[in-house]
Amino acid sequence: MLQILGYTIPSIVVFTTVWVVMHYYYKNEEKKRLIETNKQSRKEIMQTRLRAYERLSLLLERTEPEHLLADTDITNTDIISLQQRLLRTVRQEFDHNLSQQIYVSDDLWDKIIVARDEMGAFISTMAMEMPKDSTALDYAKVLITAYKQNGVTPHQNAMNLLKQEVRELLQ
Repeated sequence: MLQILGYTIPSIVVFTTVWVVMHYYYKNEEKKRLIETNKQSRKEIMQTRLRAYERLSLLLERTEPEHLLADTDITNTDIISLQQRLLRTVRQEFDHNLSQQIYVSDDLWDKIIVARDEMGAFISTMAMEMPKDSTALDYAKVLITAYKQNGVTPHQNAMNLLKQEVRELLQ
């Protein structure tokens, strides 16, 4: 009996020691895998957020009068048709990037909405203020000139906040 205990007790001690070491080893490996997975996820999320900021930057650029008019054929059209086309383009650009709001701050998204709304109001106001005998080309010139003289525009405010958020994201 004593001989059996002499073999059994060291075996139990060795088994317990191996089990404890293996348990902590696997637990540590699981933590390492989790950390690596989290790092990879954060990297992917960061890339997605940066793409969202890039798309919103393009949205702001594309909805300024100079860029809107550069992509629009203004020959053989009247002011009302041009106004409607510009408003539709602004709306389409915004709608196309609507999903990007989940990647940016509420403050930035609010500024982008203000920029969209202000641009729509600006386009409409300038169209209403045009003399009756004006052409679409006259309207386009007035839009570009008046917008540049507006001082700091809602587009610039939104772009400044966008750049600030990107800088903070990259730190």
